[in-house]
Amino acid sequence: MLHLATPSGADVRAAMQAGLLACMTTPAQGNVIPAGALYACDNGKFGKGWPGAAAWFAWLTTTVERYGSERCLWAVAPDVPMDAAATLAESLPWLEEIRALGIPAAFAAQDGSEHGLVPWELVDVLFLAGSTEWKTSPVAHRLAREARGRGLRVHMGRVNSRRRLRLADAFGCTSADGTYLAFGPDTNLPRLLAWLDELHTAPALFGEGD
Repeated sequence: MLHLATPSGADVRAAMQAGLLACMTTPAQGNVIPAGALYACDNGKFGKGWPGAAAWFAWLTTTVERYGSERCLWAVAPDVPMDAAATLAESLPWLEEIRALGIPAAFAAQDGSEHGLVPWELVDVLFLAGSTEWKTSPVAHRLAREARGRGLRVHMGRVNSRRRLRLADAFGCTSADGTYLAFGPDTNLPRLLAWLDELHTAPALFGEGD
């Protein structure tokens, strides 16, 4: 399991450079990705960071040119949080455009995406977004399992606790992100790294408690 975070402080940046974490970036953050670190590009749709389609794609293009396609884990296509049908319509024009930059295209699955609303042939990474209730449900687990069966990677967003990290691992997620390190990184970085190390030694089982 690879955890993606913002580069909050020198120790976090060092952990990214060492390959212990990866960097999540968005159009609104303006963060410099640490040298040599893997990174992924979110679109800023969840929250207040969406700059509009043209500005987002210009930012994405510039980011990939600056930091290299070989270090980019994926970029998530524009989505509509919590709305599967609207997300499909919003994402479809951009998935091939993302791939054309030489990077994997991630599709943000939302509540209801399980009803035939994932364009599998255009997707490299399934991003479990949507409401907390949906993305942690057995329905989302089945969708993640289908993605892995198709040879795709699976990412879970908004993972900020040991319990959620273990659930993502049990779902078969290959990566997760969260804002956990943005608050008290001196204390939370050792804790997060311990959780990740724990997953390597004692993988989670679906349905387990904290």
